[in-house]
Amino acid sequence: MESQNYKNHRKFYAPHHFVFLPLLFVLEGIGIYKAFNDEQNQLSWILFSVVIFLIFYLAIMLRQHYALVLQNRIVRLEFRQRYFEIFGLRSDDAEEKLSFGQIAALRFTYDDEFKILLEKSIKENMKGDEIKRSITKWRADQNRV
Repeated sequence: MESQNYKNHRKFYAPHHFVFLPLLFVLEGIGIYKAFNDEQNQLSWILFSVVIFLIFYLAIMLRQHYALVLQNRIVRLEFRQRYFEIFGLRSDDAEEKLSFGQIAALRFTYDDEFKILLEKSIKENMKGDEIKRSITKWRADQNRV
């Protein structure tokens, strides 16, 4: 694999960036053009344009979904790192007993309360919202999208 540098550090997904999205733009342009210039089939071209627009919208929203999934992975990684820093152990056992909602809620705690609420949430199977309500000193997370 080629080593990364400034010239090659950008990442493009060729099917998405250079085929799928440009094709949607072209098809949308054709649909709009035909809707105004083909009176005989105008309704069909309007429908065609609407469908293409919806596919384009879905493609954009799918990118947002990917970002949120990645962000959730990062929250899990932060939990593992924090658990290791506090307890000096791997978090596998604790993580298996927690839902993502619980893990996400625990990120709002400071270390001393993290220990208490972690143990309590495992024993009592507290929901994420219950964990958040139990926090006495809130640790803000300004980086979540």
